[in-house]
Amino acid sequence: MDTPAPFASQLLADARANLQGAPTEGLGEERESRWRGHRIVKIGQVWHLGVLLLTDTHALATSEVLRAADPGRRGYTAESARERAERRALALRGGFDEGEVAHVGWSVIDVDAVDAGGASGPLAVVEGVPSVRWSTAGGWMPLETYLRERVELLRG
Repeated sequence: MDTPAPFASQLLADARANLQGAPTEGLGEERESRWRGHRIVKIGQVWHLGVLLLTDTHALATSEVLRAADPGRRGYTAESARERAERRALALRGGFDEGEVAHVGWSVIDVDAVDAGGASGPLAVVEGVPSVRWSTAGGWMPLETYLRERVELLRG
């Protein structure tokens, strides 16, 4: 008799327990105000596990990853390099320390929907197994295996 696959929520809870004490990175959110202007402010800390970000309470889908930095005065050969430097400066202006990683543009994953057999963000149930799409072009990988590998990498 086959053992049923664990729920995604349980796998994520187990990963959080195994990540206690592991390094975290900053979770950022873009803000605009009349007085402080456009900036990326730190709203929390996350464990970065590839396409997933874990907080103490939520699973998030990774999007843009920046390292806060002063753009300086440089000549840029590409407009994209200039835009990236400006984005890094927004994180610095919003309170991230120089060189600190900022995750921006993330989205909350509906883990309950995945537990119910559906999909949300990079998570889905594939053939009865909670799985993760580890890249937009990649295939599905069992979430349990993915989390085990990523937690081991993060813990070093």
